[in-house]
Amino acid sequence: MMSGKVLVLHGPNLNLLGTREPEIYGHETLADIDNALREHAVLEGWELASRQSNHEGELIDAIHAARLDGTVAIIINPAAYTHTSVAILDALNAFDGTVIEVHLSNVHKRESFRHHSYVSLRADGVIAGLGSQGYHAALDAVIRKG
Repeated sequence: MMSGKVLVLHGPNLNLLGTREPEIYGHETLADIDNALREHAVLEGWELASRQSNHEGELIDAIHAARLDGTVAIIINPAAYTHTSVAILDALNAFDGTVIEVHLSNVHKRESFRHHSYVSLRADGVIAGLGSQGYHAALDAVIRKG
């Protein structure tokens, strides 16, 4: 079984999960999601770090650091930066490992401006609309890929 280091990045406003629009985003908190992912990773022999920021530059800095610290995959929910951030796309383009884009909601059933993703131009896979299970599916894909 291969193992490695995975970075999970959460974009703006995801720190409000569990209380912000639960009819769209569910009732789980970000801590609930991160703890479950970390437990899953450890059981599979993988290391998982997670980070949330409401600041684009902090997410970019985390991607840059991942280039140098042995991270083999990034699972990213860029949230609203999905639709606006060429800078995050550029940072991800400089990362050699696997990138999987995750969205809790099905962005294609929402406002038309949410249908475009800059991050998808780099992502090896995109998962949308499965709630927190999307993160688990992304982690499973990373683990299976090795």
